[in-house]
Amino acid sequence: MGIVSGLAAGLLVVLFRLCMEFGLETSVTVYAYLRQHPIALIPWAGLIAAVGLVVARLIRYEPMAGGSGIPQVEGMVIHGMRIKSRPVLIVRFLAGILTSFFGLSLGREGPSIQIGAAGCQILAKKASNNKMEKNYLITAGAAAGLSAAFGAPLSGVMFALEEVHRSFSGLILLTATTASLMSNVLATLVFGLKPILNFTQTPQLLPGMFVWLLPVGVLSGLIGALVNKSLLGMQTLYGKLPAKIRPMIALLVALPFGLFLPQVLGGGMGLINSAEIAQTGIPVLLLLLLSKLLFTCTSFGSGVPGGIFLPILSVGALSGSMIGLIATRFGVPAEYISDFAVCGMAGALSGSVKAPVTSILLTAEMTGSLVHLFPVAACSFIALFISDFLKVKPIYEELLERTMKDRGEAVSSGKSGGIVEIPVEIGSAIAGRRISEVELPRGILIVGIHRGETEIVPNGGTEIKPGDYLIVLSSELTFRNINQRMRSLCSV
Repeated sequence: MGIVSGLAAGLLVVLFRLCMEFGLETSVTVYAYLRQHPIALIPWAGLIAAVGLVVARLIRYEPMAGGSGIPQVEGMVIHGMRIKSRPVLIVRFLAGILTSFFGLSLGREGPSIQIGAAGCQILAKKASNNKMEKNYLITAGAAAGLSAAFGAPLSGVMFALEEVHRSFSGLILLTATTASLMSNVLATLVFGLKPILNFTQTPQLLPGMFVWLLPVGVLSGLIGALVNKSLLGMQTLYGKLPAKIRPMIALLVALPFGLFLPQVLGGGMGLINSAEIAQTGIPVLLLLLLSKLLFTCTSFGSGVPGGIFLPILSVGALSGSMIGLIATRFGVPAEYISDFAVCGMAGALSGSVKAPVTSILLTAEMTGSLVHLFPVAACSFIALFISDFLKVKPIYEELLERTMKDRGEAVSSGKSGGIVEIPVEIGSAIAGRRISEVELPRGILIVGIHRGETEIVPNGGTEIKPGDYLIVLSSELTFRNINQRMRSLCSV
């Protein structure tokens, strides 16, 4: 099923990626034409109004297809949110492709993850009646979506474990890995073997230069925190406006950026390449960074379908490149600036998303090189520390809370009853105790234990060991409540 899930998710995401890339290329051409023919701005303004209204209607038709898509997937897997997969696919494709022709500062990774998950949700309904197995396949679809979007199969697997499912399981690892690899095969057949970012010629950072990792990590951590605050603040500001004009405003804001600063259009791949070369000075890089951040906030805050992974990576690369330019004034050769850009990418993503292992792997796979592994890891964890010190919550966790709050009645009134697999961590309250000695929350029953390759049907005398996976059943509590109550016992 992991293989089939990877094929299904891969086909959908490859098609979506092709359409999005065509839309972005067209937007660059259109804005270049508008610069030469200002009279064409009049019909373009009319097109902005028309497309804005269409996108608003699409989002109204299926609100869960708006925004990033990653919080929605996490809500499905962790909290049992009910999302209609077919409408999500329709809106993701139509609204995403329409807005790509205007060059909004949004990435393809979040939508790709939700598209992969939604495709596998449809597959799971036909393949299994087991809620837990369905969650495995949805998680596998999310991994396959990220793999096909970035050509990063290992990052897809780690993202599924670290961010989506938030626990390690052999079954999740198996299905996510096979799905991620299969979708990567499809993406490779269409887009080739070349890494998304051509950083393979970047020299290895010398040990004497490691002192510069501290300012890169600190700055990228601050950038990650700023990104979170800015995105959430702009989303709150947009919330005060009528829903039908929000996409229109985002498309209108894209116009001056497209005319006067086309480098910031789209997810930010061009900006990352500019940061690698760093032929401009620090003031220009700072202008690009602030413009990209503002443009991303106005695009994402409107609620139109689009991700923030790639924009975060781009502003992180710019911040790292600025530190690199400063380092050259202290004797660091200019060819090492690209190393600082790579480290800044990982640091900003780690500081914002707070998934450091995924950030490290994604940077390695996107650049096609492992020579940066230690510097990238160091900057990722420094940035994570800075973000934690500032008490910044992970961006997708914040977005998920807002999504659940917006549809609180639908979540809280969900159907009771469900089956959940919970890992037992070393040092948790339940580890090392017999089932009869554990005061389980009311309405919850442990019906099975996975211990390695062994499946145990437990009784009161069965000892729960660290590393076990408890199969928990309830006919009274909602899926979300089962997770919350059992994780308090099984986690440290």
